[in-house]
Amino acid sequence: MAYIGEIAALSTVVLWAIGTLSFEAAGRRIGSTTVNFIRLVMAWGMLAIWGVVSSRYAGVPFGASGEEWLWLGASGLVGFFLGDLCLFRSFILIGPRLCTLVFTLAPVMTALLGWMILGEGLTPLNSLGMALTLGGVGWVVAERKVHASVKHWRPSAWGVSLAAMGALGQALGMVLSKKVIEGMDPISATQIRITAALPAFAIMFLLLRWYPRVARGLKDRRAMAQMTLGAFVGPVLGVSLLMLSMQYLTAAVSQTFVAALPIVIIPFVMVIHKERVSLRAALGAVIAVAGVAILFIKS
Repeated sequence: MAYIGEIAALSTVVLWAIGTLSFEAAGRRIGSTTVNFIRLVMAWGMLAIWGVVSSRYAGVPFGASGEEWLWLGASGLVGFFLGDLCLFRSFILIGPRLCTLVFTLAPVMTALLGWMILGEGLTPLNSLGMALTLGGVGWVVAERKVHASVKHWRPSAWGVSLAAMGALGQALGMVLSKKVIEGMDPISATQIRITAALPAFAIMFLLLRWYPRVARGLKDRRAMAQMTLGAFVGPVLGVSLLMLSMQYLTAAVSQTFVAALPIVIIPFVMVIHKERVSLRAALGAVIAVAGVAILFIKS
C-alpha cells in the first residue's frame, strides 16, 4: 500500500494523543511514575495475549534472533525506561509546555544518530518537511500564555537537562530499533522492547520501595480504566505502528511525525477540557501540518 509508512506514523501520533490524555488523567490520581510502570505491565499482557490468539508466538517472541533481542532490548531500556523516566520527571520540574519544546530536539537527534549509526541520509524534501513541522510545533509550545494551574513552573537547568535526555533516549531508542526492524513483525518487536524495560522498572521500584504506590494504584478503578485505554492505544497499537513506519521511513522522519503530538492533541483538549486555542496555536498547527504533508511527498 502506498504511503504505508507515513500513514502508520501519523496513526501513531493520533493514538498517542489519546493515550497521553488517558495517562495524564490517571497520573493525577495515582502519580506519573506509578502510571509509567503499570501501563507497561498492561501493554505487555495485551501483547502476550495477542501473540497467543494470533498464533504468532506463545506469549513472548522467543523465535526472534539473538541479534533482534539485543538491539530491540537495548532500544526498550533506552526508550521506555531511561528516556521515559527523564521525560516524566521533567514534566514535574519545568512543566509540560517547556518540556515539550525541548523534546522537539528528538527528531534532530534521531537524524544525527541515524547518520552516525545507520548511515541514513535525508532528502531536501525530508529536511524541509522536518523544519516546517518542528518550527510549527516549537512556535506553539513556546507560547507564553499558559494554563493558570501551571504558572508556578519555572525553567531549571536540571529540568531542561532531563527533558533533553528524554529526547535523546527517544532518539537513540528509535535508531537502535531501526537496526533490526526491517522485515520483523512490529508487534513482536514492541513486545521485546517492553520485555527488556519491565525488569528495570521492577528493580527500581523494589530498591525505592515504591510497590505500595502500585498497590494503591491498582485499587483505583477509574485510574485503571484510564490506563487500560492508554496502554492499548499507546504502547500496544501506537508503538507497534511506529515500528511499522520505520520499516518504510528513516528513523528521523518517523520521529518527526511523533514530534507533531502537541499539535495533534489540540482538537482533543478543545473537546475534552474545553480549552480555547489561540490564533498563534492555530497558525502553528497549520505550519506543522504543512510540514507533515511535505513528508508524504515522494522525492
